[in-house]
Amino acid sequence: MNKKAAAPSNIYLIGPMGAGKSSVGRHLARMLKKRFLDCDREIEERTGARIAIIFELEGESGFRKRERALLEELANEDGLVLATGGGVVLDRANRELLSRRGFNIYLNAPLELLVSRTSRDRQRPLLQTQDRTARIKALAQERDPLYREVADMIVTSDKRSAKHVAREILKQLEAI
Repeated sequence: MNKKAAAPSNIYLIGPMGAGKSSVGRHLARMLKKRFLDCDREIEERTGARIAIIFELEGESGFRKRERALLEELANEDGLVLATGGGVVLDRANRELLSRRGFNIYLNAPLELLVSRTSRDRQRPLLQTQDRTARIKALAQERDPLYREVADMIVTSDKRSAKHVAREILKQLEAI
């Protein structure tokens, strides 16, 4: 885990899909009196298309280009809590940008919880597979070291409410 003297103005929530980045982020932003944005929702609003459609038309690489461009833009803002997409850490330039421009909180969650939280979601392109559990496990194994590489704080998102997890993060931020 990286140590920084003081948390920068921007807080980036990183972690796998289903970890609660958006829900926790909304509460945390409210508590810190910061602006909240969800990277995936922002891409959808700007393009007028769902993430699944972008994946279908442009592939994952097309989506990742859009994600990188948005992250570069948002990293220039101050006072932001940003829920990133689960795959944002796959790009080395994104990891460097996240590390330079914000305080990164890795929301880690047990595999069973990730599977449960995404079980009814038909909008996530990477989960359109027969064995969602195996896919989520494979994604976690690939991405966990990258999340840890940029994490300034790791918080377990479990069956507690998003508000409770946000309070825990706030408590840890205040102790820095």
